[in-house]
Amino acid sequence: MKKREELEKKLLHYTGKAIADFNMIQHGDRILVCLSGGKDSFTMLHMLSALQKRAKINFNLQVFTLDQGQPGWDDTKLRAWLADRHIPYVIHTQDTYTIVKEKIPEGDTYCSLCSRLRRGIIYRYANEHHFNKIALGHHRDDLIRTLLMSIFYNGEIRSMPPKLLSDNKKNIVIRPLAYCQEQDIQAFAEIIAFPIIPCNLCGSQENLMRKKVKHLIDTLAADNPKVPSNILHALTAVKPSQLMDKKLWDFKGLETIQERDETFCNDCVGADILFA
Repeated sequence: MKKREELEKKLLHYTGKAIADFNMIQHGDRILVCLSGGKDSFTMLHMLSALQKRAKINFNLQVFTLDQGQPGWDDTKLRAWLADRHIPYVIHTQDTYTIVKEKIPEGDTYCSLCSRLRRGIIYRYANEHHFNKIALGHHRDDLIRTLLMSIFYNGEIRSMPPKLLSDNKKNIVIRPLAYCQEQDIQAFAEIIAFPIIPCNLCGSQENLMRKKVKHLIDTLAADNPKVPSNILHALTAVKPSQLMDKKLWDFKGLETIQERDETFCNDCVGADILFA
């Protein structure tokens, strides 16, 4: 019990801090909480529900779970868990599993297409049912792994922002677990015994890039435990002048500005004559 209380207090602290730092939730918000059935989204829902009860502002939560038609999908225990806690929810069924299997060759990574399809369904549901916020369960380690994956494999510096306005300006996505460590979430989920629904779509793909990057960060952190937190901090301490993006800096037109007084100019003329 003591371990549970310690973990819950820690996770609540960092969830609340992320919400405050990035102004994620305001009075009157209708938040669609995306519950995939994994440890991260269950923990996020638990934290948001706890914060909702103690918050000085009023906001509504509704769970959205997407049944993508994966083999072995069984949401019986998930439904019972939500009903027991009187948490409003909807289970939306749409077969994206078949689409992904048809479009992606065997052995390739399914995650990208699967995520795009799932995101489109979530955005559409949120718009149609007038939710102004969409909560996703990505944690600190997701953010830092995504940054390195983007650098290594896509040649871009990008990650998952804690708060995001969608391209069509109709949806705001929040990630309340942005400061929370995966190891704490994992331990908390095991203590609570959430009714986890495993993802059977990509679980057999052992060579996923994300797993390689996770191993790299874990290896570096074994020598220097500050490595993960330093990577996260780097996302908040961007120095554009130290990069080489031509859209940020006009390198061709970059010149120094010198204030020349009359004496300096005369010296320059003399120097021009001397070295002519």
